[in-house]
Amino acid sequence: MKEKNQQNTSCHITSIGGQAVIEGVMMRGPKEIAVAVRTPEQGIVIDKKPIASVLQKNKLLKLPIIRGVISFVESLIIGTRALMFSAEFFDIEEEDDKKKKEAMTEEERKEAEAKENKMKNAAIYFSVVVALVFGVGLFMLLPAVLVGFIKDYITNRLLATLLEGVIRIAIFLVYISLVSRMKDIRRVFEYHGAEHKTIFCYESGEELTVENARRFSRLHPRCGTSFLLIVMVVSIIVFSFISWENAWMRLGIRLLLLPVVAGLSYEVIKFAGRSKSKIMRAVSMPGMWLQKITTREPDDSQLEVAIASLKAVLTENREDDKW
Repeated sequence: MKEKNQQNTSCHITSIGGQAVIEGVMMRGPKEIAVAVRTPEQGIVIDKKPIASVLQKNKLLKLPIIRGVISFVESLIIGTRALMFSAEFFDIEEEDDKKKKEAMTEEERKEAEAKENKMKNAAIYFSVVVALVFGVGLFMLLPAVLVGFIKDYITNRLLATLLEGVIRIAIFLVYISLVSRMKDIRRVFEYHGAEHKTIFCYESGEELTVENARRFSRLHPRCGTSFLLIVMVVSIIVFSFISWENAWMRLGIRLLLLPVVAGLSYEVIKFAGRSKSKIMRAVSMPGMWLQKITTREPDDSQLEVAIASLKAVLTENREDDKW
């Protein structure tokens, strides 16, 4: 059956977004975040928590560009926490650890759980920092260093910046292509497709069922994959104003401008997600093409998990999540 095209069927563009996790889907609604996971016993476990965003506490942080930077960092933290929650269902606990827990008193068990939660929180923030350092190093600084080796042969600053951008995108595409070949990652990409289909189904106004969701596209203009690609394109424009005279200064200024790049990219993808203009469709198209790698067709059981996650964050008033 032919997939429905989102541009023609969406009647309620929602602010709800999500992320695929290990055998599950995380959805972020207007008030709550839910992670639904298919357990090894084939049941569905849902973990739901209220949203605690700094954007709700300070109006200044909601200003354009600034809100994009805050949202990006918060998304990394929320996504890492969701991944760790889903991984718990597939961790194999050592027999000695099980015996130790069984021998504990109730008070000792509570203390152990509190300590474990602190360690998990520390691990989450550490993982976010590592991810940021890895991403910045591989996709931002490495291309600048590589082009720096041949800067003496390129006299035009704009041409050098464009070449750096092309190298950055090429590294990103190679990385995504290699990662997509891993069996476990393919499963995550299938849940990624389930997340998109489910959101499209909801936006169309149709009942959230597996049969309905199955018919929608797995490519979504507000996807995080599209955001990363837009970041790289925006970085070409922003970095073109930086001088190539001093290598260390060039790298330093790039690091300082990364929040600006992230904030601008957030505004672009936010506008593209709700716009039906031909120009914004063209802007979204490369990211949509890239999603053909980062999403795969889900099966019915995966759609069932995505639907469970989405339903968990919906409110009684449909307008609450309108973008």
